[in-house]
Amino acid sequence: MTAAAVHTFDVERARRETPGCENVVHLNNAGAALMPTPVLDRTVTHLKLEARVGGYEAAALVAEEIEDVYGSAARLLGCRTDEIAVVDSATRAWDMAFYSVPFRPGDRILTSEAEYASNFIAYLQLAQRYNLRVDVVPNGESGQISVPRLRDLIDERVRLISLTHVPTNGGLVNPAAEVGKVARDAGVLYLLDACQSAGQMSLDVDEIGCDMVSMTGRKYLRGPRGTGLLYVRREVLDELAPPMLDLHAATWVARDEYRIRPDARRFESWECNYAAKLGLGAAIDYALGWGLDRIRGRVYALADELRLSLAQLPQVTVHDAGVERCGIVSFTVDGVAPADVQAALGAHGINVSVSRTPSTRLDMENRGLEELVRASVHYYNTCEELAMLCDVVRDIGPRR
Repeated sequence: MTAAAVHTFDVERARRETPGCENVVHLNNAGAALMPTPVLDRTVTHLKLEARVGGYEAAALVAEEIEDVYGSAARLLGCRTDEIAVVDSATRAWDMAFYSVPFRPGDRILTSEAEYASNFIAYLQLAQRYNLRVDVVPNGESGQISVPRLRDLIDERVRLISLTHVPTNGGLVNPAAEVGKVARDAGVLYLLDACQSAGQMSLDVDEIGCDMVSMTGRKYLRGPRGTGLLYVRREVLDELAPPMLDLHAATWVARDEYRIRPDARRFESWECNYAAKLGLGAAIDYALGWGLDRIRGRVYALADELRLSLAQLPQVTVHDAGVERCGIVSFTVDGVAPADVQAALGAHGINVSVSRTPSTRLDMENRGLEELVRASVHYYNTCEELAMLCDVVRDIGPRR
């Protein structure tokens, strides 16, 4: 790990403000990170307020704080508050964006080999419904999407470029900004799934050049479960028709007429979990307080150290691809099922997860993989915790 990553980050404070660090070695941050105390407190405080005064009344009392969540999200992404929708999950955010695109028969969708299953299922559904074509852009030699091949595939029928920034099954970081330049040059809509990248690196939507971004609160942002964000560039809002509307997303102005609201909140619904929404705002503010570039430096350095340590174990193969690799580390142990590795680590209080073919089918099949152990670090993890994982892995399974 670099000296800068070690000495410029107050790990003791991060762990002190993360109650879960006392109970587990949490290396499942790509699943759901441990919430810090300010996020937990803000969420619970609002639930208690609802219990005391009523749900509607509690929301009215903290209306300004609820509105501040949009300002926090705008600072996170470098955009305007009217380009932000707060929803209940990354899935909801992505679906609302994707299903709002006005596809026509014969349109093409360009995507990557590392695409997440839920997204690809949606492509297939609309491909069948509208006679669309889904084209997968091949990877380059490094294992990330090939930008030259993407450019070659552009024609007048391409309606959408849809890219998973960081896949669920490894540390690969796709070159989102390079893809954005292709999309801008071609005048094609660009949807970025930032579910795994939000919170562990800076995401400036103007630098990336995307039109829509979906993300979750529960992973690297360290927010509550059941929270998500959708960014939609103001200039494309009127091209997009939300697949569902209610009295929050639109106004019923006459018996046979409704009017969609002019901002990104047209993708929200009237009912929401205000405690979780406030918790998400607190999580964003907490991440911004640390600084996303500093978080990235710490997370990347920890992940690099874990990859190096695992690669030195003779029975372990590390499977992360890409020129840039983030805080997710994927590996297998010879002769040991990933679920058994997960169980062995869990017996020592170490949390990891398992990625399987159905979640990232094209990438897994192309690489001849069925299952992977996924260890995902965050800035509150320590070198000692990584050594603990490696010690357990060293002692399980046959050796070469």
